[in-house]
Amino acid sequence: MLVLNSLPIDDRENMHRFDPNARWTWREERALVRKIDFKIMLWTCLMFCALEMDRANIRQAVTDNLLSELGLDTNDYNIGNSLFALSFLCAEVPSQLFSKRLGPDRWIPLQMIIWSVIASSQFTLTGRTGFLVSRVLLGMMQGGFIPTVVLYLSYFYKSHELSIRLGFFWAAMVFADIFAALSAFALLHMRGVLGYSGWRWLFLVEGLITLIFGILSFGLMPAGPTQTASWFRGEKGWFNPREETIIVNRVIRDDPSKGGMHNREPLTLKLLWKSLCDYDLWPMYILGLTNHIPFATPNIYFTLSLKGMGFSTFQTNLLVIPSQILHVMNMVILTYISEMISQLALVAVIPQIWSIPFLLWLRFIDTSEVSKWTIWLVMTIFLGNPYAHPIQVGWVSRNSNAVRSRTIGAAMYNMCVQGGSIIAANIYRQDDTPQYHRGNSVLLSVVALNIALYLSTKAYYVIRNRQRERIWNRMTDGERAHYLATTQDEGNKRLDFRFAS
Repeated sequence: MLVLNSLPIDDRENMHRFDPNARWTWREERALVRKIDFKIMLWTCLMFCALEMDRANIRQAVTDNLLSELGLDTNDYNIGNSLFALSFLCAEVPSQLFSKRLGPDRWIPLQMIIWSVIASSQFTLTGRTGFLVSRVLLGMMQGGFIPTVVLYLSYFYKSHELSIRLGFFWAAMVFADIFAALSAFALLHMRGVLGYSGWRWLFLVEGLITLIFGILSFGLMPAGPTQTASWFRGEKGWFNPREETIIVNRVIRDDPSKGGMHNREPLTLKLLWKSLCDYDLWPMYILGLTNHIPFATPNIYFTLSLKGMGFSTFQTNLLVIPSQILHVMNMVILTYISEMISQLALVAVIPQIWSIPFLLWLRFIDTSEVSKWTIWLVMTIFLGNPYAHPIQVGWVSRNSNAVRSRTIGAAMYNMCVQGGSIIAANIYRQDDTPQYHRGNSVLLSVVALNIALYLSTKAYYVIRNRQRERIWNRMTDGERAHYLATTQDEGNKRLDFRFAS
């Protein structure tokens, strides 16, 4: 039932298609979702590929002697990764504020164009200072991209659909890593062209590719489901009036809170503070901070480790591909399982359990006495882990239950993830090389912490739901109707809202 305070605001851009009496068939809806996948989801995945290519190609660049040519060592590499993550983190909320004011369809393409220029300019790096400055600038302009895209996709998909699409969204990131490895194989062979190193050509060419994507995004990102008509997308747009009606009403019925803000309505400081104080999302932020550390640290050093074991630059960039293929397959499977059995926490903890035997092997086996191909195989299976990040991003969105909370919650969660990246980038240290026994002991401790956190988060949301259920069950039908019609509770603070767990 759509009660009065759940209806879309009068000036919302899709209000003219809102119709509580609208009906449609399952066949119509299924065909429309496929159309949205092709028109909207596919391009956002390609944009994400551009992001990943420009932020992760540093791993390919270091296999081509970038560190030695710039006079850097392992600790400088750690500092560069940490500064990138810190800048990325600090830009999350400001980027979201810009996005809510300008609209994702304007802000995201502009963001891509600016960072593509920075990425390409790494062609001219000459030393430590330039390296560190470029990492900071790149992080500043890429921060906020992911939560902005997640918010944008929520305009078109229902909650359970969004979780599955986010699985494919992060699958695109892995495909970008695979493409980056293959393109690096070709671009690094350009060493010597015009007298420049291969890693310089890598940064330049991949940055220019992102520039093209950014320019095209101005035409391929409509502001919303009822705003697809343009000179680039056609006078009639991508969706006819019937399809627009179905999109708008199916999304609002799934989550009435999505009608609570205009797509270009800015967040005030009061709304920002209110969202930051939403303590029911804090367990998700803590998980974002720690959950990926056990995998991120070895992944950062994977290419350097392969190079150090005697593999050539080009072998190294090809040998990372199998782990990425396994990673994307497991990630999509894990995301589907979480939706099928509706047990987000218990499914999301699986990667932590996956990591235990591999980290124990790395901690206690003397890898100097093991074949380099054995080490490669172990690391490939380890880094081919099922990734829980898509589940958790959708989990934050689902448990926000309000546009303002969803906007800030996504940014806060991603800030915590980047905070975890900073921690991960500093666990393997120069004085712990080459086997990183101390670092792997730390990673095992983090795994134990993560398992406890997932179980605690599950328990927290179950308890919160039971508390509300007891209050709701004590109310009469009349009291419930009065509450729904008059309550000032918003988002996930409503008594009729239940947290996903």
